[in-house]
This record gives sequence, structure tokens and C-alpha cells, in this order.
Amino acid sequence: MGGQAAGPVPMESHDFALWEKRVDALMVLCGQKGLFTVDGLRRALEDMGEEAFETYSYYERWIAAVNQNLIEAGVYATEELAARMAEIAARGPTYGEAQDG
Repeated sequence: MGGQAAGPVPMESHDFALWEKRVDALMVLCGQKGLFTVDGLRRALEDMGEEAFETYSYYERWIAAVNQNLIEAGVYATEELAARMAEIAARGPTYGEAQDG
């Protein structure tokens, strides 16, 4: 990022977590629905700042960018997302989380 050489990209394969598969599917579906563009995603990735970009995993960066674009598109508001996340967290571990832990 920022035009600086980052070295070779590691190409080892790994099993994807359920939430990573869901992020990938969400990106495909939202793109097909025209909710954001590749340019919008790139802008959101570049705007997140170097610390977040270096700290977040690949899929954490993508879900943050998707989230930013969906908020900007008016699909939902930050407050709606926070309320929904609190509601889901109150349910306890999900099947996927229970299997991972």
C-alpha cells in the first residue's frame, strides 16, 4: 500500500473459516446487486489507514470496506448495525463459533 514494496505475496493455501466464506459471498452478491463498485471498495480500503490495514486480516479488511460502502449506499445505518450485532451477541456462540472453539 502506498507504493512501497511489500515483498513477495505468500501463496500457501489454507482452509477458509465460515465467516471468511460469508464475506466472500457477501462481496459477490452486493457487487451483483450494484450496491458498490470495485473503486468504492478500493477507496474504503485505502481510507482505513495504515495501522488498520496492517493490523486487520485480509477478510477483516474486506468486511470493513464492504460495511463502509453499504453504510454510504444507505443500506443500513451505523446504529442499526450496532443494534443488530448486540442482538446477535446476546444469543451466545453460534454454530460456527462453537465448532471453532
